Amino acid sequence: MMHNPMAYMANQAYRGTATTVPPLKAVSMLLGGTIISLQRSLAAQEARRFEEGHEHLMKATAILRGLSHNLDFARGGDVAERLFQTYHAMILASHRAFGRPHARQNFGRIIAGLTELREAWEFVDTTVRSSKPGPVDSARKG
Repeated sequence: MMHNPMAYMANQAYRGTATTVPPLKAVSMLLGGTIISLQRSLAAQEARRFEEGHEHLMKATAILRGLSHNLDFARGGDVAERLFQTYHAMILASHRAFGRPHARQNFGRIIAGLTELREAWEFVDTTVRSSKPGPVDSARKG
């Protein structure tokens, strides 16, 4: 049994996504969720609702932590190692920026980096899908 509700919710999100969405699409969706959570955290901080902001921050970092823990270092090699470092750098930067005077600028840089990473995953997904031959449509034969 998990004692942390955010960890439980993140785990449920991974399970649901893993069974219904292709893996590359799932990564870009999870990064999108991270971006949204960070935007909500920033909005809550600026409205001086720090507890709500912290909840959104924890959701965002739980997603990043989950992504980092699901990397396959045997198959991914240097790319997996670099992604691991990137995810953890984003987690640390998010926690350092929370509630600080320049949170808007710092969160803006973090969100920009995550947006770029999400777009890279979307490009890979599109490239992989377009390079795979589609199923043969038997109705068009003959």
